[in-house]
Amino acid sequence: MSPDAAFPVVPESRLARGGWELIDERVETVFELKRAAVTGATTLYDDVRTREAAQSAADVDRQWRFFFATALTFRPPLAPGIGPLVILPTVRSEAGSAFASELRDRGFEDVSRGRKERVRTDGGDKLHLRSYTARLPLASVGTTLSVTGWVGVWHADGFRIAAGAYPDRPVGELIGVEDPDGPLSRSPAAYREELLDLIRAVE
Repeated sequence: MSPDAAFPVVPESRLARGGWELIDERVETVFELKRAAVTGATTLYDDVRTREAAQSAADVDRQWRFFFATALTFRPPLAPGIGPLVILPTVRSEAGSAFASELRDRGFEDVSRGRKERVRTDGGDKLHLRSYTARLPLASVGTTLSVTGWVGVWHADGFRIAAGAYPDRPVGELIGVEDPDGPLSRSPAAYREELLDLIRAVE
């Protein structure tokens, strides 16, 4: 890992209560500016509770939701005269493009950018959110998985990106489970609320 790269602080107890598990940590160059390479230190989580419930109920094993958080480092550091507000639009644009590419790499089709929202992080910083939608045919169960994703970008003691995606229908309904309960019955509204809460809690 780069000596000046540090991973973001995530709400670990909240993730654990929600059935999320850390599945990857990586440091990589996420994009290039004219005078700097931008390195991202990323933690990636899978909703293992829902994954295991779907596998147990219908023998369908796949990732239904994911969440990640990234802390950015600029090498060389930005010049003193370049403030965060100058760079923020570029970071937002690059973060959105990278998220859309991630969905396509996972096999999703019809990836579309949606609306913007502005909220505050739990720490009080201005958080810029952008939604995305995408579709993935699931041949094994004869249906299509439609998802909504949200990408949040802000600047606190450094630039942060946090994002994730969730199904637009309860997973139990998607895989044909009658009277699903627990994680298989959760609504898209509940997924959305949890994801945005997780994004706002990243430091």
